[in-house]
Amino acid sequence: MLKRAGNLYREYPQQFWLVMGATFIDRLGGALLFPFFALFLTDAFDVGLTDVGVLFMIVTVFGIVGSGIGGALSDRYGRKKMILFGLVVSATTSLSLLFATNFNQVYFVGVFVGFFSSIAGPSQQAIIADILPEEQHNEGYAMWRVVANVAITFGPLIGGILAGYSYAYLFIIDASTSIITAIILAFLLEESAPVAKVVEADVTATGEDVPKPTYGYMPILRDTAFLIFVFLTLLMVLAYTQMYQTLPVYLRDQHGIPPRGYGYILSINAAMVVLLQFWTTRRIKHWSPFLIMAAGSILYAIGFAMYGFVSGMALFILAMVIITVGEMFTAPTGQTLVAKFAPADMRGRYMAIYGFSWAIPSAMGLLVAGLLTDNVHPNAIWYLSGVLAFIVTLGFLAMHQPERVPLIGRYFRPSNVPDEDVAPAMAEPASA
Repeated sequence: MLKRAGNLYREYPQQFWLVMGATFIDRLGGALLFPFFALFLTDAFDVGLTDVGVLFMIVTVFGIVGSGIGGALSDRYGRKKMILFGLVVSATTSLSLLFATNFNQVYFVGVFVGFFSSIAGPSQQAIIADILPEEQHNEGYAMWRVVANVAITFGPLIGGILAGYSYAYLFIIDASTSIITAIILAFLLEESAPVAKVVEADVTATGEDVPKPTYGYMPILRDTAFLIFVFLTLLMVLAYTQMYQTLPVYLRDQHGIPPRGYGYILSINAAMVVLLQFWTTRRIKHWSPFLIMAAGSILYAIGFAMYGFVSGMALFILAMVIITVGEMFTAPTGQTLVAKFAPADMRGRYMAIYGFSWAIPSAMGLLVAGLLTDNVHPNAIWYLSGVLAFIVTLGFLAMHQPERVPLIGRYFRPSNVPDEDVAPAMAEPASA
């Protein structure tokens, strides 16, 4: 076991393991606080869940804005600066919630919490693609998920103990872990982003105009293939978010499963990711990335639809197992595909746009579920989730065939084949 761990450690550069260690410390601090955030707000300010829901919507919306700006700044000024800035400022803004005296102030602070907590997100994802060679991207993102899930596994356990004494401890420790992470990275992390050389548009020695590098989002908005991929991912995530937002209420109200039962089901998801994510990714890394996404999507379709058709704890657990396998297929592969789409000096912005495919469904998923549950049928959200995931499966299968989506061939070429030897519209996707 130790020998295998040692071999795995040597497969990746030290900078990668530094990022993984920093991710664990930072995620552990966040996992202490997040599960108890709604409890703190309702206890401290005597407000209802509707008020908390509005606050979460504000945080989400400004998180989308922060991510978009952070992606552009990451490409222009570098990953390290943005990661350090995000850690320090988000720690400060989160801690300021302790000093709010009424809920209107919490709304105001929530704007800054959402903005600054997301501003470093694109850098944190892009840096993995910067550090690792392309053939290790999928495994790198898989390891990132494992580390994050280990932190999420232990964080709430520790947070529950601390919350029994005072919620203030949660905010203080969350801020402290962010500052500790920033200090470690300030001394040890190397800048990984390609250095963008700004050249004035002028006539060169050869008489050719040299264009200035672009830092906006227009080149990405013209990348039709990438936008199709983001849209398909958004539909898929709209189904996936129901696992966290809708499922506990549905199981309680429609099947009499108490919150503890939902906790058991969700713990299976986390345990499978921790134990099997990296192993699974290594077994499928030679598949076409779009086929991996299609396989994961069809598993989503089966697993989420099952909640609308089956009954009993054993079948609910089976549905979660199927969903989790789909998650282990799609989550790291999705990030790997973004890195493939993006030119090296635009990874921050591509990651930011990709983040919208998660942020938007997270913001509207519960609303969609509520409208269907209250006006159609409690099972309707699960039927819709199955249908959406099936449609997404067909979309990813179409993207696997470059002749159906010609622009795909521009970004995915066979390994070891020079660009000029590949017909742009007919190139096959490379393996993840």
